[in-house]
Amino acid sequence: MPGWLRAVLLGLLSWAIPFLISFFAFPLKKTNAPLFSTFMFLIVLLTAGALLPVYFRNRRITVAEAALVGTLWLAMNLVFDYPMFAFGPMKMTAYGYYSEIGLVYLTFPVYALMAARLANR
Repeated sequence: MPGWLRAVLLGLLSWAIPFLISFFAFPLKKTNAPLFSTFMFLIVLLTAGALLPVYFRNRRITVAEAALVGTLWLAMNLVFDYPMFAFGPMKMTAYGYYSEIGLVYLTFPVYALMAARLANR
């Protein structure tokens, strides 16, 4: 499978996994919003940690490619996520979305970049 196709398919999973888990965890948001936010951040971090090795399976790990893939996943997550929260039932403002949810997706490029740097030591 070409690298870009693998990156896009795994990018879809990088959005779908946390999104699906959030449905099951959403009742927690009403009772303990900070715990819900922390839990979802950990889910995004674990998703990145699980999908990056799949992307780099049988491939040489480079910092540049890791940063590119992480940035692609960040962009994909924002493109899929923001319209649902801005125009869906929650009607969040851009500020509300990016401060509460969107910023967490920076985990993908940061984690990918740091993991690649560590792997290349």
